[in-house]
Parts: sequence; structure tokens; C-alpha cells
Amino acid sequence: MGPLGWLLDAQVHVAGSPVLVREIVGNVFGLGSALLGLRRVVWAWPVGMIGNALLLTVFLGGVFVTPQAHDLYGQAGRQVFFFAVSVYGWWRWSRNRRAGGGEEPAVVPRWATWPERLGLLVAAAVGTAAAYPVLAALGSWGPLPDAWILVGSLLATYGMARGWVEFWLIWIAVDAVGVPLLLRGGFYPSAAMYLVYGAFCAAGLYSWWRTSRAVATAPAPIPATYSEAVA
Repeated sequence: MGPLGWLLDAQVHVAGSPVLVREIVGNVFGLGSALLGLRRVVWAWPVGMIGNALLLTVFLGGVFVTPQAHDLYGQAGRQVFFFAVSVYGWWRWSRNRRAGGGEEPAVVPRWATWPERLGLLVAAAVGTAAAYPVLAALGSWGPLPDAWILVGSLLATYGMARGWVEFWLIWIAVDAVGVPLLLRGGFYPSAAMYLVYGAFCAAGLYSWWRTSRAVATAPAPIPATYSEAVA
């Protein structure tokens, strides 16, 4: 059996229940992505994409062999959308870093404007309402919380790409719904990682909020010449 075959089949037992090694590894990559995102490092995006690919195989039990009896199509679908949104985030942060000469972090945190916040609320409500019947028709287990987890995760990822401080709040709301759903479904490593994410998101919210405040209160640079002042 090669490394790929081992990764697809390997299991460990936690509290007497089988757990896929790829679920553990996928969540470790997800945590690594979050840590890099906190530090506003471009590598947060490709690291997260590896985790997305692994977790997709975990939540699609009908396609890939898993010990769990439930398929969470919203959880699986969000890995696909994560991958797509991460391409955008990777591009946006890379562009920002190149524009800054490669010396500054890839994004400057800021609070979203009120129109942007309204857009997030509308997208959350409409997206969850649209995803729920689709997931229910597919037979997803727990379609309503699964729908919010899917939509909220996408909005949080998009907010991270834009540098909005609010994306940490969205992640906390996703974690609050995700932990009980995953525990009931037997996805214990993912549930445990959601708990870790929740605490981590609180720290990330404070860090980004503090940075955004420092940027907002920083004095503007004084132009060296009159021509620069009127440029």
C-alpha cells in the first residue's frame, strides 16, 4: 500500500470509535491555515486548500469509505467552495503583498462598512434559505445547521480575503452550530477542531481588531515636498 492508499484507509480509535486519519490531517491543515491567516501570511490559502481536499473525502461517505453513517453534503460542498474562494483570496493577498514590495503583511484589517455588513446579512439569510431545501433533498443529515455552516463558512472566507474584521465573528457563529452537529454525527476530530477554532477565532478577532484600530489612529505621513502634498 502506497502513502496515498494508506492515507485514504488509515484509521485510529478514539473512545472506542473509528476515526479517519485523513480527517485528523485535514483539520490540522485547516488549523495551520487559520494560524497563517491570523498572521496575514499568503501561505494561509494554499495550506487551507490541502485541508479542503482531504476533508471533502471525509464528508462524502457515499463516495469514499468512511466509518460514519452520515453524509454531510453541506460540509462536503463547503470544501469545494472553500477551494474556489481560496483561489480568490490567494490572488488578492498575493497582489496586495506585491504592491507593498513584499515587506508588509498581505492585508490590512478593517471593519466592514455598513453597506458591506448589510450585504453579509442578506447573503447569510438568502444563502441559508436556498441551501436548506437543496441539502434536505440530497438527504444531508441535519440540513438546516448544515446549510448555515456552508453559507457562513463561505462568507467568513470571503471576508478574510477582503480583510474584514467581522470574518472572525462569522467563524464563531459557524463553530457554535458546527460543534453539536459534528458530535451527533460522530465526526469527533472535526468537532474537537471546531472547539479549538472557536477559541482561536476569539484571539484572532482581538488581534485583527487591535491592528485595525492602530491603523485607523496612525498619523498620516507628512509629505516631503509641496508637490507631494498636492499630488
